[in-house]
Amino acid sequence: MADSWTDNILLKIVNIIVYFLFLGSNVYTIAAPHDIYFSGKETYITPAPWAFLIWSLIHLLLLGTIIYQFTPSGKNVIVDGISWRLPLLGILNAIYVNLWASHHYVVAFIFALFVSSAVTHIYYIVKKYHAPSNAGDEVFIHLPFSLYHGWTTVLVVLTAFEAFGVNAFTRPAGVWTKVFVFLALLFLEATAATYALSSPEGDLPASIAITWSLFAIFAHQGVHRSGFIHWSALVFAILSAFWVARGVYGLYTRSRGGAIVLDEERAPLVGGN
Repeated sequence: MADSWTDNILLKIVNIIVYFLFLGSNVYTIAAPHDIYFSGKETYITPAPWAFLIWSLIHLLLLGTIIYQFTPSGKNVIVDGISWRLPLLGILNAIYVNLWASHHYVVAFIFALFVSSAVTHIYYIVKKYHAPSNAGDEVFIHLPFSLYHGWTTVLVVLTAFEAFGVNAFTRPAGVWTKVFVFLALLFLEATAATYALSSPEGDLPASIAITWSLFAIFAHQGVHRSGFIHWSALVFAILSAFWVARGVYGLYTRSRGGAIVLDEERAPLVGGN
């Protein structure tokens, strides 16, 4: 018998409630840049406020995810696969955002790790066990959680510097600050490269999230603050953009028959039976 939209209705209702109650409050919290971005702790890796627009994009896509769960394909992944991990993610994310907005950075960093762990678990389930079978799977499942995964990597780094780094308004960047910022930028660029090399076409959304953030860091960390950090961010942003370009090329190759070429390479092995 075909799946009914009422199957697992409790979880579907919980997903809706968590989205509007918790993720919706996140959008409200970050929608006031003058209260959040300009009154918080300024570090030497703080990005321009427009970097956080990617959060709004993720939440918009997740609205589609909540609607898509009522389709047979969406139920298979969101309800049966991700299951209760999605509402757990929404609750953890809301706690993190409110702690971060309240400037409790050390505790916010701990919850940033929890959010990253929850997103990573969902990301692994989606990528490992649920290959997209249609455009809906791509747009409402793979796209938001790929963006989310890349973005939470950035958030963990940013929150770590807010929790343990120096205040850029009151202290100049010393040698160790520059070293740690450089290593953080290197880590973000290397992560973008890892996403790009995860498959022939790479994980383009995750790489874009990191690249977007690196350019925002470059834009905000002007040369008047620390030329070394400013230009290092630009170099790593350009390198990360290269991995984005690689992903775009991989998608183009796949659309022109890249997957068929791979099948043909395996054909002699099959034909030998």
